[in-house]
Amino acid sequence: MGQSKNKQISAVLWKKIKPLLPQVKPSPKGGRPRLDDELALNGILFVLRTGIPWEDLPQELGFGSGMTCWRRLREWQKAGVWHRLHMLLLADLRGAGRLDFSRVSLDGASVPSPRGARTRGPIPPTAANSAASATSSRIAKASR
Repeated sequence: MGQSKNKQISAVLWKKIKPLLPQVKPSPKGGRPRLDDELALNGILFVLRTGIPWEDLPQELGFGSGMTCWRRLREWQKAGVWHRLHMLLLADLRGAGRLDFSRVSLDGASVPSPRGARTRGPIPPTAANSAASATSSRIAKASR
């Protein structure tokens, strides 16, 4: 396991996260050993907390290169790790009675409409003939 004096996450949190990460088999071709997931996660968190560019992640921290951490972030996003972690942590907070819903808001753009919901009919035009628009024009486009 990666031991670093600059750890960003606790051992308790790491125990929750580790089972959510995809298992990667070593390449049969060999090659450079894969950076420990805990170190990569600490590198990701360092970059996200500080706002530094990925390529500026200090090697002295022991979290691997910024590009390695960025690739791991992308890999875990594709694998759904962040969503599953979010749901796990919400469930933990809910179980401990620590969720505060007093300031919750919901935007319809981020939540799909339930099946069977009423749909609106087509929106009627507001004028008899169409006017010029900034997004579409009857004038032919200039050749490039």
